[in-house]
Amino acid sequence: MNKMFSGKFLSVAAAAVLSFPLQCLAGNVDWVELNPDLDGAVSVPGSDKCLECHEDYVKAYAMTKHGRVLPEGGCESCHGPMSKHLDAPRKEPTLAVTFKPEGKLSPAQKSAICLQCHEGTRRTYWEGGPHEVNEVTCDSCHYTMARRSDRNLTIAEDGKDACLTCHIEKRGQIMKSAHMPVKEGKVDCGSCHNPHGSYGPKLLNTATVNETCYQCHAEKRGPFLWEHAPVRENCANCHDSHGSNNPGMLKIKSPFQCLSCHQFGGHPNMPRYNRVSTNLAQGCANCHSRVHGSNHPSGSKLTR
Repeated sequence: MNKMFSGKFLSVAAAAVLSFPLQCLAGNVDWVELNPDLDGAVSVPGSDKCLECHEDYVKAYAMTKHGRVLPEGGCESCHGPMSKHLDAPRKEPTLAVTFKPEGKLSPAQKSAICLQCHEGTRRTYWEGGPHEVNEVTCDSCHYTMARRSDRNLTIAEDGKDACLTCHIEKRGQIMKSAHMPVKEGKVDCGSCHNPHGSYGPKLLNTATVNETCYQCHAEKRGPFLWEHAPVRENCANCHDSHGSNNPGMLKIKSPFQCLSCHQFGGHPNMPRYNRVSTNLAQGCANCHSRVHGSNHPSGSKLTR
């Protein structure tokens, strides 16, 4: 096992350390504050001692991104200085920081340990964000001791399952007929949202709903000579991005989506008066086909 640390993963670890946050290598966690029993404990270099009792954990950890970046002393990076833990009788309470449910760490303290390395970039807005405020911790979504997924150390192979564990209602929406890309794995929750915090609404990766949608649907951006005001304001006025049983992920069937705003017009536009409108596949869009906006000089009614 020592050769695994010093040989096989040495070059990978060295390369990874070059891009790893320097504050992590220095460490900035007050371990005594997290566990008063660690007062006076000192660091024990290497992970050889950990192997004596935790061989399965150490071997699995060595195959993860953390294990490759910090092969030596990786245990103490998250669990604190180990001298007292190693000297304590086997049956005594664990003199180390533990993330297990029976541990004494608060949600904020758990996150602080992770943030000593992972602060900044996509986690800049973690503090004060909805997940942090609601005491969601890093280990609620990520598992660091073994490789359970190919990306981001999520608790499940499919990254969106980490989100859907709590957001159960979204799982049902995703299974509806009109949002195939999520079910097919073409996009996931992180394509639109940043669970670690955001300056935009609903933890979006961008400042507005429309900016997020335009990342894939650029043809809807415009600018248009004739704009459709609700579209310009918010794509979510008409569409449910998490899934729908209606064509185009409309919130309600067409033409009823149009009639939610356009109740009066130059012609009878209630379905019972207008046979064209009763075609629920297109409805009003049979004529007003450019619903997102038109660049035609005669497109003021979005008909061309």
